[in-house]
Amino acid sequence: MGSITGDISNVQDSTIIVGDNNTVTPRDPGIPALHQLPDPPADFVGRAAELDELCAAVQTQGALICGLTGLGGVGKTALGLVLAHQLKPHYPDGQLYIHLRGASNNPVTPAAALEQLIRAFAPVARLPEDVEQLTAIYRTLLAGKKILVFLDDARDAAQVRALLPPRPALAIVTSRKRFDLAGYHTRDVSALPLDDAVKLICAVWGQTADVTALAHRCGCLPMALRAAGALLKRRPDLMPSDVDKLLTEAARRLALADPERETTLAAAFQASYDQLTTELQNRWRALGIFPADFDAPAAAAVWENAADPGETLADLHAAGLVDAVTGGRWRLHDLARDFTRALCEPVELDALAYRHATYYLDTLWKIDRLYKLGNENILAGLAQFDRERANIEAGQAWAAAHPADPAAARLCNLYPDAGAYVINLRLHPRVQIAWLEAALIAARALGNRGAEGAHLGSLGNAWRNLGEPRRAIDYYEQYLTIAREIGDRRGEGNALGSLGSAYLTLGEPRRAIDYYEQYLTIAREIGDRRGEGTDLGNLGIAWAALGEPRRAIDYYEQDLVIAREIGDRRGEGNALGNLGNAWYLLGEPRRAIDYYEQRLTIAREIGDRRGEGAALGNLGSAYLSLGEPRRAIEYYEQRLTIARETDDRRGEGNALGNLGVAWERLGELDRAIDYYEQRLTIAREIGDRQGEANDCWNLGLLLEKQGELPRAVELMQVAVDFYSSIGHPDAEKLAARVEQIRQKLK
Repeated sequence: MGSITGDISNVQDSTIIVGDNNTVTPRDPGIPALHQLPDPPADFVGRAAELDELCAAVQTQGALICGLTGLGGVGKTALGLVLAHQLKPHYPDGQLYIHLRGASNNPVTPAAALEQLIRAFAPVARLPEDVEQLTAIYRTLLAGKKILVFLDDARDAAQVRALLPPRPALAIVTSRKRFDLAGYHTRDVSALPLDDAVKLICAVWGQTADVTALAHRCGCLPMALRAAGALLKRRPDLMPSDVDKLLTEAARRLALADPERETTLAAAFQASYDQLTTELQNRWRALGIFPADFDAPAAAAVWENAADPGETLADLHAAGLVDAVTGGRWRLHDLARDFTRALCEPVELDALAYRHATYYLDTLWKIDRLYKLGNENILAGLAQFDRERANIEAGQAWAAAHPADPAAARLCNLYPDAGAYVINLRLHPRVQIAWLEAALIAARALGNRGAEGAHLGSLGNAWRNLGEPRRAIDYYEQYLTIAREIGDRRGEGNALGSLGSAYLTLGEPRRAIDYYEQYLTIAREIGDRRGEGTDLGNLGIAWAALGEPRRAIDYYEQDLVIAREIGDRRGEGNALGNLGNAWYLLGEPRRAIDYYEQRLTIAREIGDRRGEGAALGNLGSAYLSLGEPRRAIEYYEQRLTIARETDDRRGEGNALGNLGVAWERLGELDRAIDYYEQRLTIAREIGDRQGEANDCWNLGLLLEKQGELPRAVELMQVAVDFYSSIGHPDAEKLAARVEQIRQKLK
């Protein structure tokens, strides 16, 4: 028997559990967005010397990183944006922008920042969580490109280092802290000269007067100057001297201080706050609960009973206390957020956090429903999730942090269900696990047995996707017990199907068939067509594993009919891929290629990265059987990349094993052995008995060629024992081949 190839154990996720009686299937296309620079402030004043110096550093001195450092509110971002727009023509390939939230309690991690930057090129990519892997992807995407990357509000060098682009790109970095990086041209941004500070107050105010004392009181810092100018504009009854006195009083009460001056940066906030009506004070204080930008409906939800949130936000914007950002959204400056939160008592903060978390739970439901409409709505839904992600994650995190509070527990229990489609694509499996574990705790605290079972099933799916089927089985068995206790037939079927897939992963197809047949009975009984189709496909996979591809084809064709009938594009793709596998096993690789290419098209259309990887691996095996090993290697390497990005350990092992077969065909035996040994290690780590058997056989054949007969026999016997244990029709042929080698040892 020849080498065993292929990435053919194309088991569908039986279910992604989203509630007592719901299942979902991710879909997702995407387009890049490479021109992201916000506009600089319209009232920007001065800084001519700084701009000349920075432009010269880039254009004549070859600087690759421009660093702008200084106190919060000093105008680093404004200066950086003006600089970026001046340099924009020199970086035509793209201008990326990211707010790193370095001054907040929750700065963006390097991994999250890399993910956001990469998504400018690949909006729907399923990305790894490892910083080194993300950095490699990021640098590869930017290699050779003239791109400007604006890293706003960095916390420190550790946060920024992985985000720096390769030559010939340029990074502009703003930070409150001073730090050093290789190739870093840094410029401390200080307060404005007095003349420019006066001009800035007057520009915002819209009038000309002697505001010199007020500019001094504001420390000539742009943020405070703008707030003072806005207050003058908002309150025509106040003169600059009146505002100056108000700022003096505030300075005695505020802790946030500019260490280089006798005044405080926060004084402008307090002065503006004191001049608001009681209602507006309450409104502004509440906005501190938002960790990122937000829209008017979100503000209304936090405020409660707000008749016209847009008008209120406009009033606060006029007072210089809220920034308007693109897309009809609003944002508090970091210091303004700190100030408002300091004004709130803990009870008030918890009440605000509850309303915030409730609103973004509802937002997540709406995003998921939009996504499920398909076509252009898929990208629209994902774009909404990306825009609201910081708020959604903050809402879930607050709910998860308060398990003893029944109201918070109810929210925490619902978050994984609300965004099942989008979080399956946007959140790494390990992050999904964290959400599900918190939801499981909440469900148990609430005594919600149905939700408890659903979360257990979803945890099983997540761990099986990470290559831990035995861990998944424990969750599935708990799910099955609960479903039967509460009479949840759909949940019982889902749990049985999931158990079948886990045991098939472990190389026990006959045991898998028993579970699948039980699931099929329930699915037909309750009219679950999606579940019926999924189960038929998995029954086909199990029979193919037992060496009966024609029987498998019958199941696959039934699965395909149902998938097309109900509009299940992911199910359709899986069925097509499985049909390709069957025809491959029957010795018709060209027919298989047609099915694989259809499957690949659908996987890419809906953003199914695991499906894309499986299709690429199968195409490699088909071309290998047609005598094109180098073409096969191209497909296998793409398959390996995707498997590692998505933490698909089984897929990674399949790709490594198939690369070994391809390099062996090319006569590079040492290289082939290295791949086989890597694959064998993974197969044993994750309990993939079939993968272990296939790899032992292939490695044994290669060692036989090299004359290492004892070890060849030892390895190949592993394959014989496995295929004999499952009753595979080729088991006797394999045993006979091993016996031939044994005879040579006598």
